[in-house]
Amino acid sequence: MTSPDAHLPQAADVPVIARRAARRALAERALEAERATGTAPHAPAVFASVTPAASPEAPMRHPAERHDRAVVTAAALAAVPDGGRFLVEPGARITPLAEDEAARRGIHFVAGGVAQLRPAGALRVAVASDHGGFNLKGALVLLLRELGHNPRDLGPATDAACDYPDFARAVAYEVAEGRADLGVVVDGAGIGSAMAANKVSGVLAANCWDARTARNAREHNHANVLTLGAGHLDLPAAREVLAAFLGTPVGGERHARRVAKILALERERAPRRADTFDPSR
Repeated sequence: MTSPDAHLPQAADVPVIARRAARRALAERALEAERATGTAPHAPAVFASVTPAASPEAPMRHPAERHDRAVVTAAALAAVPDGGRFLVEPGARITPLAEDEAARRGIHFVAGGVAQLRPAGALRVAVASDHGGFNLKGALVLLLRELGHNPRDLGPATDAACDYPDFARAVAYEVAEGRADLGVVVDGAGIGSAMAANKVSGVLAANCWDARTARNAREHNHANVLTLGAGHLDLPAAREVLAAFLGTPVGGERHARRVAKILALERERAPRRADTFDPSR
């Protein structure tokens, strides 16, 4: 016969339950405070965000740790749909409150995300091209430095003929693995490089040809790699596109929800054969 007390928490469980309840209360208070002061995150919560050490849930840090190390907080998960995923950049720390919130809502942490913005405003930008985009790439690297960013030129070193998928892949992995915040690839049309970069998990590459499409790619689609066509853009036009891409924040709410669905496609099985595909399904 089952004891009436069988479903009650055991004495050893009480401290654990109490700690979790306290964490949830602190998380809710922190999120309410952020919303009240207008500091609640507007970036998509599919990426790790950098939280100041003064946050109520920020963990204690050793003095030797980097001050710009990303910290994933419970508040950063606010825009993630239940059952969604949160991309965490390498080296980021997840607070206990965030772990509890993720467990409660079925959110999965996935390694390979990147912080959208460095604390000082300077972005790490991986840049590459093929031979057709070589000259434009060099000019854009100089522009990035003028704007105060930190570009990393991944090649090629000359304008000798080369294959754009190799260089698009190099940029994509820099972004996906957290060594760069954003990426830029230049080839003849920008289309092939976008296709290649988008094969890398966690990368959202967009081929943009004017400031309007660049702003849309960032705000609506959370693009983290920009591809440009040197055969269609002169230097002034390319500078305008790049400036719009760098200066546009990613959108939250409905945009974040839709981007989460794009990223979720990476977890789906391979498409069925064309002869068995039913478009009505």
